[in-house]
Amino acid sequence: MSCDPILLVGGSGVVGQQTARHLRKAHPAVPLLIGGRDLSRAEAVAKKIGNAEAVVVDLDAADLNLGARAVSAVAVFFKDDKIAALRFAQSRGVPYISISSGVQEIGPEVAAFMQRPQAAPIVLGAEWFIGAATVPAMDTAKDFKQVDSVTVRAVVEEGDIGGPATYKDMERLIQAMPAVLTVKDGNYLWLKAEDTPTSLQALDGTEMTAEIYSPYDVLSLANETGAANVEFRLAIGESSSSRRGEPLSTEIIIDMYGKDHANQPLHKRRAVVHPEGQIALSGMGVALVLERLLGLSGRPVAAGLYFPSQLLDPQVYLTRLHEAGGESFMMNVDAD
Repeated sequence: MSCDPILLVGGSGVVGQQTARHLRKAHPAVPLLIGGRDLSRAEAVAKKIGNAEAVVVDLDAADLNLGARAVSAVAVFFKDDKIAALRFAQSRGVPYISISSGVQEIGPEVAAFMQRPQAAPIVLGAEWFIGAATVPAMDTAKDFKQVDSVTVRAVVEEGDIGGPATYKDMERLIQAMPAVLTVKDGNYLWLKAEDTPTSLQALDGTEMTAEIYSPYDVLSLANETGAANVEFRLAIGESSSSRRGEPLSTEIIIDMYGKDHANQPLHKRRAVVHPEGQIALSGMGVALVLERLLGLSGRPVAAGLYFPSQLLDPQVYLTRLHEAGGESFMMNVDAD
């Protein structure tokens, strides 16, 4: 399938490069524009990726400094406070995904969509690692007639934060999040961040200090599964793999409670692990969303506002996860 280039704004960063690699491996003929502020760095990435060109992106310009150049989709890998790339995508009628906004920052992108709902497909991509928790959770939910509660436990190593832009995003989210969102007894509650210390049990059983966190997963899981209780716990520290002397990794554990299709109580626990950490998962997730938006896998997506988990087919996601060296597996749980 031939198409105009996909514009990766921040494509020379660590997650942008991962996305480019995944796209290049799956779709060698699809051209890419590696957008950045440093042209020489973008050129080096473009040369390494192949079938790619470096461009300097100017978020102060309505055309992003691209002139009349055509693009097929836009992906943004850092916080675009001007939502300039979103407005550019709407003006061109092409799909858009951003991955850096927190749940408390959802307003500008949603408002831009509401003003022009038919302009383009807009993906609010900041689910945990762009679907790494939500997509396996939705797949697990198929075994339930009724989902009552979902708890996600995530472990990220301190050395797995990523490049300067990713670190800046994490720092901003922590500073800008005076309260965190959780769902309890069907109520959406904002809790004071300092009042939410908690813990989680890692894959190897180690108890770790954690905090309640609120990526978009809280919204998408609550609405998709109908669960009255949804909580996301995050620990930053040594992963189970590192404690075994292996390279750093990221791990996600999903616990789901409810009733099966025979109305019997059901508890399922699923894990997602990637030995290359969150950067690899994030890059893969963005690539899969872009493929879906452009009809490179499945039919093209109509104009609308989406989370990644609404677009990604679980079986396609899990197949690509395994091909990329990650794992998703069910875990034994004690009888409840």
